[in-house]
Amino acid sequence: MAGHEVIVRPFSDVHRMGNKVVATLLHDPTVEGLDVALYMDGSASMEDEYGPRGVLAKLAPVKNLVEPQMRWMLEYLASKDRDGQVRVAYWATGDGSQLEEVGLLSAVQAKDFRFPGPRAYGKATVMLPVLRDFVAHMKQQVQTGARRGLAVIITDSQLSDGPDVRAYATQVAKEIAAGRLPRMSFVFVGVGDQVDEEQMEEISHETYPGVGHLWCHRIADRMEEMAELVAVLVDETMTVAAGGTVYDEQGKALKSYEGRLPAVLEFDVPPECKAFTLEVAGQRFTQPIPEEHEDEDHHEEEEPVRAPTPAPAPARKHGGHRH
Repeated sequence: MAGHEVIVRPFSDVHRMGNKVVATLLHDPTVEGLDVALYMDGSASMEDEYGPRGVLAKLAPVKNLVEPQMRWMLEYLASKDRDGQVRVAYWATGDGSQLEEVGLLSAVQAKDFRFPGPRAYGKATVMLPVLRDFVAHMKQQVQTGARRGLAVIITDSQLSDGPDVRAYATQVAKEIAAGRLPRMSFVFVGVGDQVDEEQMEEISHETYPGVGHLWCHRIADRMEEMAELVAVLVDETMTVAAGGTVYDEQGKALKSYEGRLPAVLEFDVPPECKAFTLEVAGQRFTQPIPEEHEDEDHHEEEEPVRAPTPAPAPARKHGGHRH
C-alpha cells in the first residue's frame, strides 16, 4: 500500500532511508499494557502532614506537605499507565482497614487536584485491603487489555498486619506463576522515622517460585523526598528486563540492545525487508516498514515541466502524531 503507513504501538514514527530504519518509541515497551495504582496512607499519624482542616485551617495558612508530592507522583505515574489514568485511593482510613477511593486521575487532572487527606483518618495501618483491592482491580483491567500491574503504596508507620500481608502476597505470586493473574509489582515506600524498616524488609525480600520478587522498598527521611524516591523505584522496577533485539521477517537478528532501550532505534535492514520485529521483556512487536520517502531535493531532477499538483504533500505524513 504505497503512501499509507501503519504505525504499531509502541512505535510513534518509523522512517526508511535506503537500508537504514529509524524507529521512534512512543514509550518504554517494557511497560506496554501497564496499569498503575497509587495508595496513600490515610492513618492518623499522617494528619499533621496534610495540615489542619475546618476551623483550624482558617486560623493560619495550611501547609499541606502531601499534596505537591501526590501531584508530582501522579503526573509521573500517569505517563507509565497504558491509558494515562492512575487509580488513586487513601488506605488505612476509618478503623484502619478501610479504603477511601479518590478515583482515576490523569496527568492533566493531577496538576491542580486537591489532596486534603481522607475524610476519616485511620486508627491503625492495615495493608491487606490494599492488596485485595489491587488484585480485584487487575482482574477487571485484564478484560480490557492490561498485561501488567504496578501498585505504589506509601506509609509513614508500622503495619498492623505484616504476617497477613506476607501470606496474601504468597498466594498472589502462586496465581501469577500459574498464569491466572498478570505480572504485578509492588513499590513500597516508607516516609519518616516511625516506619518499621525491618518489617518492610521481611515483606520485600521474599522471593517466590516462578516469579522472583514482587516487592521493592525504600525509606524517605522526609515527605518532600517521597515523589522523587517513588520515581526512582518505579524506573528500577519496570526496567529489570531492559534491552531488546530487532529481527527481520526471517527471524534473523538485526540489532541487539544490551542496556535500556533508547528512545530512537536505528538499524540496517536487507533491501527486500518489509517489516521488523522488536522483542523486549518477553513481548514481540512487529512493525511494517514504510516505503522510503523521497526528499524534496530529488524532485529537482524529475520533470520540473509539469504543472504543480498537491500530490506530494501526503508523502510527509507519518502515522504517529499523538495517541
